[in-house]
Amino acid sequence: MTETRAVFVISVAAELAGMHPQTLRIYERKGLIDPSRTPGGTRRYSQQDIVRLQLIQDLTGQGLNLEGVRQVLELQEENNRLKKKLALLRDQLAILEKEALRRIDARDRAGRHETSKSRKG
Repeated sequence: MTETRAVFVISVAAELAGMHPQTLRIYERKGLIDPSRTPGGTRRYSQQDIVRLQLIQDLTGQGLNLEGVRQVLELQEENNRLKKKLALLRDQLAILEKEALRRIDARDRAGRHETSKSRKG
């Protein structure tokens, strides 16, 4: 099973997260969790959703209200997006650096070739 595959019904998800099913509904209404839905409208939760629910529970246990939790979750998501973008930019920079070095090397070799031709001629 993949982390994002939504397989758990609300009662199982609530049990795995250590909370009441009504709490999951409240979190959904507040926009803290967005479970998948079957064609019939039944909520389905993934392992990733369970981890998020446990994080919400940890944060509220530390005294954050739900608005504070929402802000923390948004900041974490933004941080993850920025980390991915940074990794992509680093990869692109490495490619550009290799290409620049290749061009410098080719130019240097061409310059040495021209110098040796002019000495012979």
